[in-house]
Amino acid sequence: MNIRYKDHLILFNSTVRKALVKLNGLGLDAILFVINKDFKLIGSLTDGDIRRGLIKGHNINDEVQLFIQENPKYIKNELIDINEIIQLRKNRFKLIPIVDQDFKVINILNFRLVKSFIPVDVVIMAGGRGERLKPLTDEVPKPLLIVGDKTIIEHNIDRLISYGIFKYHITLGYLPDLIKNHLGDGKYKGISINYITEDKRMGTIGSVSKINNIENDYILLTNSDILTNINYEDFYLDCISKNADMSVVSIPYNVDIPYAVLSSKDDDDKICSFVEKPSYTYYSNGGIYLIKKSILNKIPKNKFYNSTDLMNLLIKENHNIISYKTSDYWLDIGKHQDFKKANNDIDRINFN
Repeated sequence: MNIRYKDHLILFNSTVRKALVKLNGLGLDAILFVINKDFKLIGSLTDGDIRRGLIKGHNINDEVQLFIQENPKYIKNELIDINEIIQLRKNRFKLIPIVDQDFKVINILNFRLVKSFIPVDVVIMAGGRGERLKPLTDEVPKPLLIVGDKTIIEHNIDRLISYGIFKYHITLGYLPDLIKNHLGDGKYKGISINYITEDKRMGTIGSVSKINNIENDYILLTNSDILTNINYEDFYLDCISKNADMSVVSIPYNVDIPYAVLSSKDDDDKICSFVEKPSYTYYSNGGIYLIKKSILNKIPKNKFYNSTDLMNLLIKENHNIISYKTSDYWLDIGKHQDFKKANNDIDRINFN
């Protein structure tokens, strides 16, 4: 959420003089959205609108409602269409008000600060003990280990925020209060954070069954110990275009064989072909998923359950579970050498 979106709001009966003062303080984002006393959107106002109004004979002590552009572009929070968002971005709109069902302005999308506006709830699994990273994790949970200039979990959250995702659920287990105290309620980042604390080990997805306030049709589930620059908008578009029940980020894993690989017939061991020093590419589970909200009721309540258990169930039931293959940067920070690599790589990763 744009934590300062109210700086762009002005009442319809405010003077143009007051509007000019507000516009002057907005710098590169110099546009105001005019509201009535109930916060309902009624128009927009720029320096150009004021100039044209003055030319018509109005003055700076008149009310802004005499100068506004009526029927501005807006986004309905309950009916977010990702393709509409992309089109607005392509048409070089800079700031778009977000309104609720009563047409009240509740946020402003700023394309200078975010790339998109993806309608998902994020679930970050942050409950693991990080055993393989001991002694670093003896007193600090793995998500709070520092990579570059901030914690691993903040790298993940900031990347997701850059795609206009503002609703977060974080599942906790090991040293939960340290993570809560570090991130708080998320307001300082303009997001909302809901915490779910495991009272026992629940696997890599079991604690999702304890979340009861998911708002969107999809959740984006991610492990907290991943460093990545994946394009989340493309991931989401691929998922909805294929009407997937679950989409799994898949990471290429290359295997080089240093010898010739022979093929032979089973009956007489006669060699029928061979390939000299072949290279094979396999795709591995990247620990990032998009899952339809309606699928979540398949996760058993209050039980140990892994994401791979859910995947196997969906395959067995013939649900539409797909692979999203990516060559974007991805690193699972599970071991000491991974942590060292993350800190070596961080300044070279393109997060744009």
